[in-house]
Amino acid sequence: MAKPANPIPPGFHTITPHLNVNGAAAYSDFLQRAFGAVEITRSPGPSGKLMHCEVRIGDSNLMLADQFPEFGAPAYVEGNYPLHLQLYVPDVDAIWEKAIAAGCTATMPLSDQFWGDRYGQVRDPFGFHWALATRKEELTPAEMEERQKKAFSGSNAA
Repeated sequence: MAKPANPIPPGFHTITPHLNVNGAAAYSDFLQRAFGAVEITRSPGPSGKLMHCEVRIGDSNLMLADQFPEFGAPAYVEGNYPLHLQLYVPDVDAIWEKAIAAGCTATMPLSDQFWGDRYGQVRDPFGFHWALATRKEELTPAEMEERQKKAFSGSNAA
């Protein structure tokens, strides 16, 4: 008889991204090279396409599957995916170099930001956008608001 289960499996948080990727196996390999992901499980279907793949980056899981439009799994739209994956790491400069070496393209240069992060954005070879960051300073809301005003004074930024 099966034992009672925890409603949230060990190692998971309440929200876990599940990405449908054209080439999920290759994407898992890329995530391992670029971000130090560890592959937990890989389940190919009868056609060889991955029905499920689970990787862990830091303390978070990411689910991957090949695209199956015939089963309602959305297909990639030419250009990019309409989301960013945020990755906080202890040393963003090191992970930035690793990501670029693995094939990512910088879309926002890595720099210190007004909200206290060292932050930059890359687009990976599969079309996903990653926001890479290390928290450098803990700011109060008032400090952040003041820095934001200074950062955008004289600009047309949002």
